Amino acid sequence: MTDIVEDVVVEAEGAAAGTVAGGKVRDLTQGPIGRTLIMFALPTLFANVLQSLNASINMVWIGRFLGESALAATSNATNVIFLAFSATFGFGMSATILVGQNMGRRDIDGARRAVGAAVGLFLCMSVVVTIGGLLLTDRLLHLMATPPDAIPLASAYLKVMFLTMPASFIMVLMMMALRGAGDSLTPLWFMIVGLVLDAGLNPFFIAGIGPFPKLGIAGSAVATLIANSVGLIGIMIVIYARDLPIRLRGAEFRYLIPPLPLLKLIVGKGLVMAAQMFVFTLSGLLMLGMVNHTGVATTAAYGVALQIWNYVQMPSMAVGAAVSAMAAQNIGAGRWDRVSQITNKGLIYNLILTTVLVALITVFDRAALGLFLGPDSPAMPIAQHIQYIAGGSFIISGMMLVLFGTVRANGAVIGPLIVMFLGLVVGRAGFAFFGRHWLGQDALWWSFPFGSTVVTILAWAYYLKAPWRKVALADVAQRAEHGDIAQRAKHADGH
Repeated sequence: MTDIVEDVVVEAEGAAAGTVAGGKVRDLTQGPIGRTLIMFALPTLFANVLQSLNASINMVWIGRFLGESALAATSNATNVIFLAFSATFGFGMSATILVGQNMGRRDIDGARRAVGAAVGLFLCMSVVVTIGGLLLTDRLLHLMATPPDAIPLASAYLKVMFLTMPASFIMVLMMMALRGAGDSLTPLWFMIVGLVLDAGLNPFFIAGIGPFPKLGIAGSAVATLIANSVGLIGIMIVIYARDLPIRLRGAEFRYLIPPLPLLKLIVGKGLVMAAQMFVFTLSGLLMLGMVNHTGVATTAAYGVALQIWNYVQMPSMAVGAAVSAMAAQNIGAGRWDRVSQITNKGLIYNLILTTVLVALITVFDRAALGLFLGPDSPAMPIAQHIQYIAGGSFIISGMMLVLFGTVRANGAVIGPLIVMFLGLVVGRAGFAFFGRHWLGQDALWWSFPFGSTVVTILAWAYYLKAPWRKVALADVAQRAEHGDIAQRAKHADGH
């Protein structure tokens, strides 16, 4: 079915780049930028929507079967899971940059080296995160000031979710690598598989329907574990059956243990990118900690608002990912003339898509929130109030995602880290904390437009002025590896 859809896309768009078929790459360095960008972004957007839809459907089941305390528990647990992902996600991002740049220069072996290094790292890190998470679950929940009523539920849910980490990490990595190689359709199909399995199995495991055990909130996590495991097996089968460029065979499995220079480069860039994810998560945890002090109803309302905002951010995330993939391949091919055009088109598409979505959700907010909350829920008016104040801020912050999608495509990581810290921790969380003296509880919600404005202004300044365009990251990796080979040759010759 994937091949049929790809053929339709190619015929409709004049072989627009952005897919891989039969093991041959249709690169992102050719053709009209606008059409290529949107045709790459659309499958990514649909995949992101499905991912959030999956989480939202799970929230619906949890809210309907188990109530507000379970919703509050899930909101707290989700932030911890995101924190765990941020510990390893940066390595995947740095490897994906190398995959994209090497694909742009037609260096398939270089792309496979990057994928192998990332898989080896992810396997090790996922085991560490899983074990550490299981041991520290209750302590993390207490540090977040999780409401006492929600702690037992959050703990049960979180411990099972940590068991999903190895399969989740590797599946996310392979989806990132596929997009870096120019294929945004295969990840979409496996998002659909995951949605059907996860959302479909949730009520059976939560409520114990039929032969399934009644596991309560932990049943939702068990469904996720099954869906992720099946998804990982399926995506690996497709990669090898279609002989895609990112697969490893025979002697290539040695790439799972990368040479030290490549490992240092991926880890060095990856740690900073992980720190960016950590800053984003830290901001979320600080906000949630302050929200938790306002009571279960407000915490549940905020959790539902976060679910709605996941959808609002989907266009920005999809366009940013498409911009990053296209920019990486063009940088690898030396097509710097196209990089600025890609960024500008991305900013325009993001502005249009996000503005339309924010307007729709604002008009139909009660219907959207009603998917998670009953009409008489005390959290309903609170969630509406939060949405009115904070929802539009994602139009602004979406520009930051596009701009950083471009600069990250060449491995620029320190600047975005500093910008995100100043905008999200100092700006957003700081405003929420100190603004309570003047705005009361509303300072929590006004901190979103304030923080988004700060981070976007700083992102623009960095994009325009910082020297992130100097050297392609793939060139750095290649020189480092060649230097390591030469050094080992000298030692072998006795020099």
